[in-house]
Amino acid sequence: MASQKRGRQSFQLNRPAVITHWASVAGKKESEGPLGHTFDLTSQDAYFGQKTWEQGEKQMQKLALETLAKKAGLRQQEFDLVFSGDLLNQCIGSSFTLRNMGIPHLGLYGACSTMAESLLLASMTVGGGFGDKVVAMTSSHFASSERQYRFPLGYGGQRTPTAQWTVTGSGAALVCSEGKGPRITGCTIGTVTDLGIKDANNMGAAMAPAAYATIRAHFTDMGVGPEDFDLIVTGDLGQLGKEMLLELAKRDGLSLGGKLTDCGNLVFDNTVQDVHAGGSGCGCSAVTLCGYLLGQLNTGKLKKILFCGTGALLSPTSTQQGLPIPGVCHGIAITGGR
Repeated sequence: MASQKRGRQSFQLNRPAVITHWASVAGKKESEGPLGHTFDLTSQDAYFGQKTWEQGEKQMQKLALETLAKKAGLRQQEFDLVFSGDLLNQCIGSSFTLRNMGIPHLGLYGACSTMAESLLLASMTVGGGFGDKVVAMTSSHFASSERQYRFPLGYGGQRTPTAQWTVTGSGAALVCSEGKGPRITGCTIGTVTDLGIKDANNMGAAMAPAAYATIRAHFTDMGVGPEDFDLIVTGDLGQLGKEMLLELAKRDGLSLGGKLTDCGNLVFDNTVQDVHAGGSGCGCSAVTLCGYLLGQLNTGKLKKILFCGTGALLSPTSTQQGLPIPGVCHGIAITGGR
Protein backbone atom coordinates (compact mmCIF):
# COMPACT_ATOMS: atom_id res chain seq x y z
CA MET A 1 0.00 0.00 0.00
CA ALA A 2 1.34 3.42 -0.99
CA SER A 3 0.87 4.89 2.48
CA GLN A 4 2.86 8.06 1.76
CA LYS A 5 1.20 8.91 -1.55
CA ARG A 6 -1.07 11.94 -1.68
CA GLY A 7 -3.40 12.57 -4.60
CA ARG A 8 -2.34 11.85 -8.16
CA GLN A 9 1.35 12.73 -8.14
CA SER A 10 2.53 13.76 -4.67
CA PHE A 11 3.82 12.06 -1.53
CA GLN A 12 4.24 13.15 2.06
CA LEU A 13 7.10 11.68 4.06
CA ASN A 14 5.96 10.09 7.30
CA ARG A 15 9.46 10.80 8.56
CA PRO A 16 10.89 13.89 6.87
CA ALA A 17 14.30 13.59 5.25
CA VAL A 18 16.91 16.04 6.56
CA ILE A 19 19.26 18.10 4.41
CA THR A 20 22.16 18.16 6.84
CA HIS A 21 24.85 19.78 4.66
CA TRP A 22 25.13 21.46 1.28
CA ALA A 23 27.83 22.89 -0.97
CA SER A 24 27.99 25.22 -3.95
CA VAL A 25 30.63 26.05 -6.55
CA ALA A 26 30.19 28.88 -9.06
CA GLY A 27 31.93 30.82 -11.81
CA LYS A 28 33.09 34.40 -12.20
CA LYS A 29 29.85 35.97 -13.42
CA GLU A 30 27.87 34.23 -10.68
CA SER A 31 30.32 35.40 -8.02
CA GLU A 32 29.64 38.98 -9.13
CA GLY A 33 25.88 38.59 -8.68
CA PRO A 34 23.78 39.27 -5.56
CA LEU A 35 24.24 35.71 -4.21
CA GLY A 36 28.01 35.55 -4.72
CA HIS A 37 28.74 35.77 -0.99
CA THR A 38 26.68 32.63 -0.31
CA PHE A 39 28.72 30.24 -2.48
CA ASP A 40 31.37 28.00 -0.92
CA LEU A 41 33.83 28.22 -3.82
CA THR A 42 34.10 30.45 -6.89
CA SER A 43 36.60 30.63 -9.73
CA GLN A 44 37.68 33.45 -12.00
CA ASP A 45 38.78 30.79 -14.52
CA ALA A 46 35.95 29.47 -16.73
CA TYR A 47 37.96 26.27 -17.27
CA PHE A 48 38.43 25.62 -13.53
CA GLY A 49 42.04 24.68 -14.28
CA GLN A 50 41.08 22.12 -16.94
CA LYS A 51 41.66 21.95 -20.70
CA THR A 52 38.04 22.19 -21.89
CA TRP A 53 34.76 23.67 -20.66
CA GLU A 54 33.26 20.19 -20.33
CA GLN A 55 36.18 19.07 -18.16
CA GLY A 56 35.73 22.29 -16.19
CA GLU A 57 32.12 21.33 -15.50
CA LYS A 58 33.28 17.95 -14.26
CA GLN A 59 35.75 19.72 -11.98
CA MET A 60 32.93 21.83 -10.52
CA GLN A 61 30.99 18.72 -9.53
CA LYS A 62 34.17 17.20 -8.11
CA LEU A 63 34.76 20.31 -5.98
CA ALA A 64 31.13 20.39 -4.85
CA LEU A 65 31.25 16.75 -3.75
CA GLU A 66 34.59 17.22 -1.97
CA THR A 67 33.31 20.33 -0.19
CA LEU A 68 30.12 18.56 0.84
CA ALA A 69 32.06 15.65 2.32
CA LYS A 70 34.38 18.02 4.19
CA LYS A 71 31.49 20.00 5.65
CA ALA A 72 29.78 16.76 6.71
CA GLY A 73 32.96 15.34 8.24
CA LEU A 74 32.75 12.25 6.02
CA ARG A 75 34.88 10.47 3.49
CA GLN A 76 33.24 10.54 0.08
CA GLN A 77 33.15 6.74 0.08
CA GLU A 78 30.81 6.91 3.10
CA PHE A 79 28.00 8.31 0.96
CA ASP A 80 25.41 5.58 0.41
CA LEU A 81 24.33 6.80 -3.01
CA VAL A 82 24.67 9.77 -5.37
CA PHE A 83 21.86 10.96 -7.62
CA SER A 84 23.34 13.35 -10.18
CA GLY A 85 23.00 14.61 -13.71
CA ASP A 86 23.85 17.57 -15.94
CA LEU A 87 23.16 19.05 -19.37
CA LEU A 88 26.01 17.40 -21.27
CA ASN A 89 25.32 14.56 -23.69
CA GLN A 90 25.13 11.25 -21.80
CA CYS A 91 25.59 13.24 -18.54
CA ILE A 92 29.37 12.99 -18.79
CA GLY A 93 29.85 15.73 -16.21
CA SER A 94 28.39 13.45 -13.56
CA SER A 95 29.76 10.09 -14.69
CA PHE A 96 33.31 11.40 -15.15
CA THR A 97 33.14 13.01 -11.71
CA LEU A 98 32.24 9.74 -10.02
CA ARG A 99 34.31 7.31 -12.07
CA ASN A 100 36.55 4.93 -10.09
CA MET A 101 35.33 6.35 -6.76
CA GLY A 102 33.39 3.28 -5.69
CA ILE A 103 30.30 5.31 -4.80
CA PRO A 104 26.95 3.88 -5.95
CA HIS A 105 25.55 6.25 -8.57
CA LEU A 106 22.25 6.72 -10.35
CA GLY A 107 22.52 9.15 -13.26
CA LEU A 108 19.62 11.46 -14.05
CA TYR A 109 18.47 13.67 -16.86
CA GLY A 110 15.79 16.16 -15.98
CA ALA A 111 17.43 19.07 -17.81
CA CYS A 112 17.34 22.13 -15.53
CA SER A 113 14.97 20.35 -13.13
CA THR A 114 17.75 17.94 -12.11
CA MET A 115 18.45 19.52 -8.70
CA ALA A 116 14.81 19.09 -7.72
CA GLU A 117 14.61 15.62 -9.30
CA SER A 118 17.70 14.41 -7.45
CA LEU A 119 16.43 15.84 -4.14
CA LEU A 120 13.06 14.20 -4.69
CA LEU A 121 14.62 10.80 -5.34
CA ALA A 122 17.03 11.22 -2.43
CA SER A 123 14.14 11.96 -0.08
CA MET A 124 12.23 8.90 -1.35
CA THR A 125 15.31 6.74 -0.86
CA VAL A 126 15.87 7.97 2.69
CA GLY A 127 12.17 8.00 3.54
CA GLY A 128 11.78 4.45 2.27
CA GLY A 129 14.70 3.19 4.36
CA PHE A 130 17.01 2.45 1.43
CA GLY A 131 19.79 4.80 2.49
CA ASP A 132 20.90 7.12 5.27
CA LYS A 133 23.41 9.41 3.56
CA VAL A 134 22.29 10.21 0.00
CA VAL A 135 23.69 12.99 -2.20
CA ALA A 136 21.70 15.05 -4.70
CA MET A 137 23.96 16.91 -7.13
CA THR A 138 24.01 18.65 -10.52
CA SER A 139 25.87 21.24 -12.59
CA SER A 140 25.83 23.36 -15.73
CA HIS A 141 28.32 25.55 -17.57
CA PHE A 142 27.53 28.52 -19.79
CA ALA A 143 30.06 27.72 -22.50
CA SER A 144 29.46 23.97 -22.71
CA SER A 145 25.69 24.51 -22.84
CA GLU A 146 25.91 27.14 -25.56
CA ARG A 147 28.12 24.83 -27.63
CA GLN A 148 25.71 21.93 -27.22
CA TYR A 149 22.31 23.58 -27.57
CA ARG A 150 22.79 26.73 -29.60
CA PHE A 151 25.99 28.07 -31.18
CA PRO A 152 29.70 27.85 -30.30
CA LEU A 153 30.82 31.04 -28.54
CA GLY A 154 33.36 31.70 -31.31
CA TYR A 155 30.49 32.04 -33.77
CA GLY A 156 29.50 35.31 -32.11
CA GLY A 157 25.76 34.82 -32.61
CA GLN A 158 23.35 37.51 -31.43
CA ARG A 159 21.39 36.51 -28.33
CA THR A 160 17.66 37.24 -28.45
CA PRO A 161 15.91 39.29 -25.73
CA THR A 162 14.15 36.13 -24.50
CA ALA A 163 17.44 34.23 -24.07
CA GLN A 164 18.73 33.34 -20.60
CA TRP A 165 22.29 33.00 -19.34
CA THR A 166 23.22 29.45 -18.36
CA VAL A 167 24.72 29.51 -14.87
CA THR A 168 28.23 28.14 -14.46
CA GLY A 169 27.88 26.31 -11.18
CA SER A 170 27.36 23.10 -9.26
CA GLY A 171 25.36 22.31 -6.14
CA ALA A 172 25.33 19.25 -3.89
CA ALA A 173 23.13 18.42 -0.90
CA LEU A 174 23.39 15.59 1.63
CA VAL A 175 20.02 14.06 2.50
CA CYS A 176 19.94 11.97 5.68
CA SER A 177 17.43 10.01 7.73
CA GLU A 178 18.26 12.03 10.84
CA GLY A 179 20.25 15.04 11.95
CA LYS A 180 19.86 18.80 12.00
CA GLY A 181 18.96 20.97 9.05
CA PRO A 182 16.10 21.86 6.70
CA ARG A 183 13.60 19.03 6.24
CA ILE A 184 11.95 17.70 3.09
CA THR A 185 8.36 17.00 4.11
CA GLY A 186 6.71 16.27 0.78
CA CYS A 187 7.19 16.29 -2.97
CA THR A 188 5.23 16.45 -6.20
CA ILE A 189 6.50 14.54 -9.23
CA GLY A 190 5.98 16.54 -12.39
CA THR A 191 4.25 15.59 -15.61
CA VAL A 192 5.72 16.39 -19.03
CA THR A 193 3.83 19.38 -20.42
CA ASP A 194 4.04 20.80 -23.96
CA LEU A 195 2.18 23.88 -25.21
CA GLY A 196 4.00 24.02 -28.53
CA ILE A 197 6.88 26.46 -27.85
CA LYS A 198 9.61 25.77 -30.43
CA ASP A 199 12.10 28.59 -29.79
CA ALA A 200 15.23 27.21 -28.08
CA ASN A 201 16.01 30.79 -27.03
CA ASN A 202 12.76 31.11 -25.09
CA MET A 203 12.90 28.20 -22.68
CA GLY A 204 11.22 30.15 -19.87
CA ALA A 205 7.99 30.12 -21.89
CA ALA A 206 8.44 26.43 -22.67
CA MET A 207 8.82 25.53 -18.97
CA ALA A 208 6.19 27.84 -17.46
CA PRO A 209 3.19 25.54 -18.18
CA ALA A 210 4.96 22.61 -16.46
CA ALA A 211 5.78 24.81 -13.46
CA TYR A 212 2.18 25.89 -13.10
CA ALA A 213 0.90 22.33 -13.50
CA THR A 214 3.18 21.10 -10.69
CA ILE A 215 2.40 23.98 -8.32
CA ARG A 216 -1.33 23.46 -8.86
CA ALA A 217 -0.97 19.69 -8.37
CA HIS A 218 1.00 20.18 -5.14
CA PHE A 219 -1.68 22.49 -3.74
CA THR A 220 -4.46 20.05 -4.69
CA ASP A 221 -2.74 16.83 -3.61
CA MET A 222 -1.39 18.15 -0.32
CA GLY A 223 -4.33 20.38 0.62
CA VAL A 224 -2.17 23.52 0.89
CA GLY A 225 -1.98 26.93 -0.75
CA PRO A 226 0.35 29.89 -1.24
CA GLU A 227 -0.34 31.05 2.31
CA ASP A 228 1.42 27.95 3.64
CA PHE A 229 4.80 28.98 2.19
CA ASP A 230 7.15 31.91 2.64
CA LEU A 231 8.31 31.50 -0.96
CA ILE A 232 7.35 29.49 -4.03
CA VAL A 233 10.65 29.24 -5.91
CA THR A 234 10.78 28.12 -9.53
CA GLY A 235 14.03 26.89 -11.00
CA ASP A 236 14.93 28.99 -13.99
CA LEU A 237 11.95 30.48 -15.77
CA GLY A 238 13.64 33.86 -15.86
CA GLN A 239 11.63 37.05 -16.04
CA LEU A 240 9.49 36.18 -19.07
CA GLY A 241 8.74 32.66 -17.90
CA LYS A 242 7.82 33.93 -14.44
CA GLU A 243 5.39 36.44 -15.96
CA MET A 244 3.85 33.68 -18.08
CA LEU A 245 3.43 31.46 -15.01
CA LEU A 246 1.64 34.27 -13.17
CA GLU A 247 -0.64 34.78 -16.19
CA LEU A 248 -1.49 31.05 -16.34
CA ALA A 249 -2.37 31.09 -12.65
CA LYS A 250 -4.46 34.24 -13.07
CA ARG A 251 -6.44 32.70 -15.93
CA ASP A 252 -7.14 29.71 -13.70
CA GLY A 253 -8.34 31.95 -10.89
CA LEU A 254 -5.34 31.22 -8.64
CA SER A 255 -3.39 33.98 -6.94
CA LEU A 256 0.09 33.07 -5.78
CA GLY A 257 -0.14 35.78 -3.17
CA GLY A 258 3.08 37.56 -4.06
CA LYS A 259 5.04 34.47 -2.97
CA LEU A 260 6.54 33.57 -6.37
CA THR A 261 10.22 34.10 -7.10
CA ASP A 262 12.63 32.45 -9.53
CA CYS A 263 16.24 31.31 -9.19
CA GLY A 264 16.96 32.77 -12.62
CA ASN A 265 16.04 36.20 -11.30
CA LEU A 266 17.81 35.79 -7.95
CA VAL A 267 21.25 34.64 -9.08
CA PHE A 268 22.02 37.64 -11.33
CA ASP A 269 21.34 41.38 -11.10
CA ASN A 270 19.95 42.25 -14.50
CA THR A 271 20.37 45.98 -13.89
CA VAL A 272 24.15 45.64 -14.03
CA GLN A 273 24.71 42.15 -15.50
CA ASP A 274 23.56 41.67 -19.09
CA VAL A 275 21.85 38.29 -18.86
CA HIS A 276 18.76 39.29 -20.87
CA ALA A 277 15.80 37.33 -19.39
CA GLY A 278 17.75 35.91 -16.41
CA GLY A 279 19.68 32.80 -15.43
CA SER A 280 19.08 29.20 -16.46
CA GLY A 281 20.71 25.76 -16.44
CA CYS A 282 20.95 22.97 -13.86
CA GLY A 283 23.42 25.06 -11.90
CA CYS A 284 20.98 27.96 -11.60
CA SER A 285 18.61 26.33 -9.11
CA ALA A 286 21.45 24.22 -7.66
CA VAL A 287 23.65 27.10 -6.49
CA THR A 288 20.67 29.25 -5.49
CA LEU A 289 19.35 26.44 -3.31
CA CYS A 290 22.71 25.19 -1.98
CA GLY A 291 24.14 28.66 -1.57
CA TYR A 292 21.28 30.93 -0.53
CA LEU A 293 17.92 29.25 0.13
CA LEU A 294 19.05 26.43 2.43
CA GLY A 295 21.07 28.95 4.43
CA GLN A 296 17.97 31.11 4.88
CA LEU A 297 15.95 28.08 5.95
CA ASN A 298 18.63 26.88 8.34
CA THR A 299 18.84 30.21 10.15
CA GLY A 300 15.06 30.55 10.40
CA LYS A 301 14.83 33.56 8.07
CA LEU A 302 12.59 31.38 5.91
CA LYS A 303 10.16 28.92 7.52
CA LYS A 304 8.95 26.92 4.53
CA ILE A 305 9.43 27.03 0.77
CA LEU A 306 8.12 25.14 -2.24
CA PHE A 307 11.16 24.56 -4.43
CA CYS A 308 10.07 23.82 -8.00
CA GLY A 309 12.90 22.85 -10.36
CA THR A 310 11.96 23.40 -14.00
CA GLY A 311 13.46 21.69 -17.05
CA ALA A 312 13.19 22.13 -20.83
CA LEU A 313 13.42 18.66 -22.36
CA LEU A 314 14.90 19.57 -25.72
CA SER A 315 17.93 18.28 -27.60
CA PRO A 316 19.83 19.57 -30.64
CA THR A 317 18.15 16.83 -32.67
CA SER A 318 14.61 17.75 -31.64
CA THR A 319 15.26 21.45 -32.23
CA GLN A 320 16.75 20.86 -35.67
CA GLN A 321 13.73 18.74 -36.59
CA GLY A 322 11.43 21.64 -35.68
CA LEU A 323 9.80 19.89 -32.72
CA PRO A 324 8.31 21.82 -29.77
CA ILE A 325 10.00 21.86 -26.36
CA PRO A 326 8.33 19.78 -23.62
CA GLY A 327 8.82 20.96 -20.04
CA VAL A 328 8.81 19.28 -16.65
CA CYS A 329 8.83 20.55 -13.07
CA HIS A 330 9.24 18.76 -9.72
CA GLY A 331 8.14 20.36 -6.45
CA ILE A 332 9.87 19.91 -3.08
CA ALA A 333 8.40 21.24 0.17
CA ILE A 334 11.25 22.20 2.51
CA THR A 335 10.80 23.46 6.07
CA GLY A 336 13.34 25.36 8.12
CA GLY A 337 15.93 23.68 10.26
CA ARG A 338 15.02 25.43 13.50
